[in-house]
Amino acid sequence: MRSLLCLALVVSTAFAADTHKLTRVYEKLTTERPIAVVIPEGGSGREFLALQRGQILILPKDEQGTEAKTFLDLSPRGMEAKDGFFEEGLNGLAFHPKFKDNGLFYLCYTMQKPKRLIVTEMKANGDKADESTERVLIEVPLINWNHHGGNILFGPDGFLYIGVGDNSKRNGELKMSQLNATLFGKILRIDVNSREYHSAYGIPADNPYASGVNALPQIYANGIRNPWGLSFDAKGHLWCADVGQDIWEEINWITNGGNYGWQFREGPAAFPLSTDTPPADAKFIEPIHAYNHADGLSVTGGIVYTGKALPELMGAYVYGDFILGKVWALKTDDTGKELSNTLLYTSPQTPANDPKKKPTVLVKPTAFCANAAGEMLVLDWNGAIYKLGK
Repeated sequence: MRSLLCLALVVSTAFAADTHKLTRVYEKLTTERPIAVVIPEGGSGREFLALQRGQILILPKDEQGTEAKTFLDLSPRGMEAKDGFFEEGLNGLAFHPKFKDNGLFYLCYTMQKPKRLIVTEMKANGDKADESTERVLIEVPLINWNHHGGNILFGPDGFLYIGVGDNSKRNGELKMSQLNATLFGKILRIDVNSREYHSAYGIPADNPYASGVNALPQIYANGIRNPWGLSFDAKGHLWCADVGQDIWEEINWITNGGNYGWQFREGPAAFPLSTDTPPADAKFIEPIHAYNHADGLSVTGGIVYTGKALPELMGAYVYGDFILGKVWALKTDDTGKELSNTLLYTSPQTPANDPKKKPTVLVKPTAFCANAAGEMLVLDWNGAIYKLGK
């Protein structure tokens, strides 16, 4: 929350700035701390909204609707610590590629006492999840409230991908991201259709450490700090926004066996607070895009736009910054070379009455999602859902 610009307050549900605007939708619903809108294949076009407190709602067809069906409510479980650390709770929702036939869906959330990260499977019956069908796939003990990631999604290969942060408070002090004997600081990939591994799931044969020799077989890529925003595009690229620390925010294309550098590197540069020298044979993959903290302070990953309302954004990766409320469109060629990065929107901010306090950013993007029509929804930590437009 550094160097915030003080902009005029716009008292409207449609905020105009830069080249595009955000218009609020579903404003008659209570949507506290939204983290994902997911549309399952074969799900009759239903749009499922996940809230970090543990609820999953089915959004009404009408964006001005007044009621949403409750698909699942896990909030009584107490996923967050009592002091309300803001990275805990429900952080991931994914539907099985054959959800229409088997009703299976997957969650990633935290629990307390002991603090842990859980990836689990449940089954739905119509518009209701059956909590009694829950089957835990992975449990990872946590020692800190932050940097655990939690985004999950299915790839075009049918496997479940899981983003897990380094669980360090700062400086990568636990040194987990480069240690392949732990799941921290990794992108994982598992086969939910198998029970081969611990009678819970399978290990894809082409995972880089599938044999489990000198590394955990679930690992797909390492060198990750705090992934927040995983998405696949139509060409099969896995986009990952990795939240930085003091200088750089970065966006990567994740590849099988890739090492993305943390805690030796932050963004495109050496991490100056690292006390270790990387191995001589280390091969770190550079981000396809990075921005420094003059432009933003905490990246929120997005998706590649495929809608019809904004043809100028076709094929662009739309993402944002959580702290400063910015939205950009990144265009690359087929090799990942950056072609352009255009600022689309900057959130209005309300000046603080107390000079010791920082201004309030009105839109803090937590996720970028496509609705049933393929248009861009921007989810806001402050409890709103917006549609990106001109």
